[in-house]
Amino acid sequence: MSLAPTEKDQGLLVPGLTCWRVERAPRLALFMDMESYFLAARQAMCNARHSIHALNWAFDPATLFEPDENGDGPPSDRFGPFLRDLAGANPRLDVRILCWRSALPIAASQNFFPHRAKKCFANSSVQFRLDGSVPLGACHHQKIIVIDDRLAFCGGGDIVPNRWDTWRHLDDDPRRQVSPRSGKDFESRHELMGLVDGPAAAAFGALFAERWRRATGVAPAPAPSESLELWPENTPVAAREATIGIARTMPAWRGEPGARENEELHLAAILAARRLIYMENQYYTSPIMADALASRLEEQDGPEVVLVSTVHSPSWFDQLTMDRTRFQFVSRLREADRHGRLHVYCPRTRKGRIIIVHAKLTIIDDRLLRIGSANLNNRSMGFDTECDLVVEGQEGGDGDGLAAAIAAFRTALVAHWLELPPKVLADEAARLGGLAAAIEALDGGDSRRLRPLEPKPLGPLSDLIARYHLGDPISTADAWRPWDRKRAMERILGEARLKAARLKPAES
Repeated sequence: MSLAPTEKDQGLLVPGLTCWRVERAPRLALFMDMESYFLAARQAMCNARHSIHALNWAFDPATLFEPDENGDGPPSDRFGPFLRDLAGANPRLDVRILCWRSALPIAASQNFFPHRAKKCFANSSVQFRLDGSVPLGACHHQKIIVIDDRLAFCGGGDIVPNRWDTWRHLDDDPRRQVSPRSGKDFESRHELMGLVDGPAAAAFGALFAERWRRATGVAPAPAPSESLELWPENTPVAAREATIGIARTMPAWRGEPGARENEELHLAAILAARRLIYMENQYYTSPIMADALASRLEEQDGPEVVLVSTVHSPSWFDQLTMDRTRFQFVSRLREADRHGRLHVYCPRTRKGRIIIVHAKLTIIDDRLLRIGSANLNNRSMGFDTECDLVVEGQEGGDGDGLAAAIAAFRTALVAHWLELPPKVLADEAARLGGLAAAIEALDGGDSRRLRPLEPKPLGPLSDLIARYHLGDPISTADAWRPWDRKRAMERILGEARLKAARLKPAES
């Protein structure tokens, strides 16, 4: 492990270290809910001429693009029939969907989507494949749609009915379909996605082709280069001529090299932060990330750290494993927070119900933004496959608008939690000199929307799970040897601390 250079005049995106590739995107768009993402994806796929390639953890063909007030819609508005019809109307259109070959209990929790997909695409040219090319216990977790190798979506949202929600996270929204398992509407859910075109999109196409090759033995041919317009209508451009990095996690397995770019980039970015580290994530369990954040909190003039997560995970397995270990993660940060710069929040709806934060986002000083599939847990750093879209600008105005776009998106995100106009939040943060101070000033009382995460004592079982990070391996080496996990974490932590000490600027 080695951290990237963090001097002011150098970028954080270093191919082969903190990312796989760095490419240019003529246009960048950012989505803060699945409603807008699904609509943009549908429009973009309608524009496809040659190929639609999708990677997902899960793909349910019954997922609606735009559910109506009854939580329903015509068959043609569901992902599966829609793609089947597109392929039928254009025999040259190459439609491929690659999903993780999940274990039976997980497939059951997603209404047996593999069986539904195979049935949906049985008599069509759509190629649906399940990918089991990962170590035992690992999963394919990347979420990408690539169109004609010229337009690519990347983020944390799967194509599953319970992912759909709007940015308002309305209570009792009838458009959130009824869960077949519980008979209740799906809970509010927060997801983020990004969209790029040009060379950056082609790079995502290459990533898909490599995944397909590993799963099937034959890679799809690249789409021919054409000048047709693919950008979805009514999708605003957040920035132009953006510098885009692609950061991966891939386990080393069966002779294939691994990649820990997500981990490297997180460590380098945390070390480089000067003012603000803002994160939204489903899981916070990695002791390596906790140690990096804690070291910045111990500094007298270090950055403000604002974390957003869910009160508790939706599944019993995650509650048993990830939620228990998260309290250990947060406790480590609170012990290090000597100067009162740590703030950990959980969002609620107007009626006080939990909002599931499934997003995976990091923003550093409005200089770097990453949206993808990687959680802040051990698995996402070295055991599962992950992919993050990374945008890097130069804070303070760099002429290309990237820093301004990152700042605007970060402000809009926090404002949407509070259900306030972004300008109100921005003005208050400028007046008070900090993001958390503005949140506290604007979101007080019993009905507050961002509530502090309350610590919970760990019982004997929870302490055992947290101590050995059960269900959260670092790599293939400790996947089924939890007694080796602590030594592996201590080794990685030691290496990270030594490199951070060498890269840390000398105090004046």
